[in-house]
Amino acid sequence: MICGLKLTHDGAVSVVDNNRLIFSIEMEKINNNPRYTEIKDTVSIKRILDQENIDISAIQHFVIDGWGGYDPKALAIQPRLEIDKNFNKLTIDFDGVSSKIKLAQYTEKNLGDRLATSHKFNNLLIGDRQVEYHSYLHACNHLFSAYCTSPFSKRNESSFILIWDGGMFPRLYYFEAKTKKVNNFGPIFLLIGNIYTIFSQHFAPFKVKGSFAKDDLSIAGKVMAYIAKGKCREELFDLFDKIIIEHYSNPMGFANKFANLFKGLIKKEQYSDEDILLTFHSYLERTLIQKLKKKIDRNSSLERRLCIVGGCALNIKWNSAIRNSGLFSQVYVPPFPNDSGSAIGAACSLMVDKLDCSWLDWNVYSGPRLNTPSPLPGWTSRTSSVKELAQILHYINQPVVLLNDRAELGPRSLGNRSIVAAPQSKAMQTLLNKIKEREDYRPVSPVCLEENATSIFEPGTRDPYMLFDHKVKNSWKSKIAAVCHIDGTARLQTVNQTENDLLFQLLKEYKSLSNIPMLCNTSANYKGRGFFPDVQSAMEWNKVNYVWSHNILYEKSNKIQFLP
Repeated sequence: MICGLKLTHDGAVSVVDNNRLIFSIEMEKINNNPRYTEIKDTVSIKRILDQENIDISAIQHFVIDGWGGYDPKALAIQPRLEIDKNFNKLTIDFDGVSSKIKLAQYTEKNLGDRLATSHKFNNLLIGDRQVEYHSYLHACNHLFSAYCTSPFSKRNESSFILIWDGGMFPRLYYFEAKTKKVNNFGPIFLLIGNIYTIFSQHFAPFKVKGSFAKDDLSIAGKVMAYIAKGKCREELFDLFDKIIIEHYSNPMGFANKFANLFKGLIKKEQYSDEDILLTFHSYLERTLIQKLKKKIDRNSSLERRLCIVGGCALNIKWNSAIRNSGLFSQVYVPPFPNDSGSAIGAACSLMVDKLDCSWLDWNVYSGPRLNTPSPLPGWTSRTSSVKELAQILHYINQPVVLLNDRAELGPRSLGNRSIVAAPQSKAMQTLLNKIKEREDYRPVSPVCLEENATSIFEPGTRDPYMLFDHKVKNSWKSKIAAVCHIDGTARLQTVNQTENDLLFQLLKEYKSLSNIPMLCNTSANYKGRGFFPDVQSAMEWNKVNYVWSHNILYEKSNKIQFLP
């Protein structure tokens, strides 16, 4: 039994038993915690293990995700961290008493360094026990969170792995399935992932005061939606190249320098902010494909499969561009490509390194269980079938909070912590964005029966984790206006009976009523918080009239009157 830990942002506790994932609990999904919540004390770890009925003595290996760099300039975003030569130190509390624990760093220093190298330490206090633990590089844990959960690992097939994280160059690796060896092909270009966010904060509507922007984990997804308003100005690509060639400097501070130089060079030109943001997005996408192709062509004898991981793998447009490039026969992105998967990756790193096993048996619905609901005044409850839920969605045409079993892993709601709604009207997108307190340009995702997806979307192929772009076919755009983005695309989630039987049955019932095999699906959460941990939170949120959970319908007595 292995316990993987991510202690910095996107904190999580994961347990793997004989290569099967038992659970992975992200801190943001407990008690309506803020997004990206850290683990700052080991009491939190003990509490999670206790709630899952796992005794500390049953765990043979603890593994902590590596963090920070070996460059002291990387320290600005993590005050708990102390940079050292060969490993870093992180401050953590136990019951109010602070201590420093050692952990591995962010990436390997040299191309020839072994990625899956563990450091072993013995000063982690959990409960009344001081335990030994391993720590692997952050990049290593990203790599194995992707490969070990991929279909390639189950078939014992080799694969390329592309890692592009916020503080990391896009780096290409190749995992040889038979030998369990990681080949390191190095960075494909020298821009760290957070340049996307920082550059964007120099332009409206994301602009910050002054000439210096900081990495903000919440910005990238908004930018990806907003750029649908823009037009790509390819004549600016040469200008981006020129700045990089003539002014490239320390990667940790280059993003702001790059943006300020660019603004100075175009100040007399008439470019809209949305055009600039789309153009920069497209420039990075083109660079990614071109440089990736060069690396792949130099290693043409290797099998053409790819895993994409790291925070930048949440960019569905880049994922789709890589998949559509024809460079690879198969492309896989885990549902937790950002640091929400790092605790799982830490456990997988040890599993591969020490136990010679590279396949993880896992399920995306392995997050925290729902807490027991408490009745609230002003709400009634009664038994309700999936068929009745479909009828409410179709005939009453209002959004419903749907909470079921264990939460999804990663940042996307995939039906167990969702708000679902009828997809036919653009007014529903407006309503959902209003109750979620989101910008009007933000898209709402469709969840669709896998068997019907290819008739509505291009390519419409299986996509259970909502991590690729799909074009809505012209004949369907007016029928599902709520999920059709400005640029005619949708962030599709496909569902079959094996993956999520409840959601599958709901879509079947809704299709029988409407002849439309899909629903709107957006996350059920307070703004800036993780998914609702219980029905009570959804009722206290007070933004919908219906909450459905485990065949119980909770209905608000004094109804909210939504405008048509």
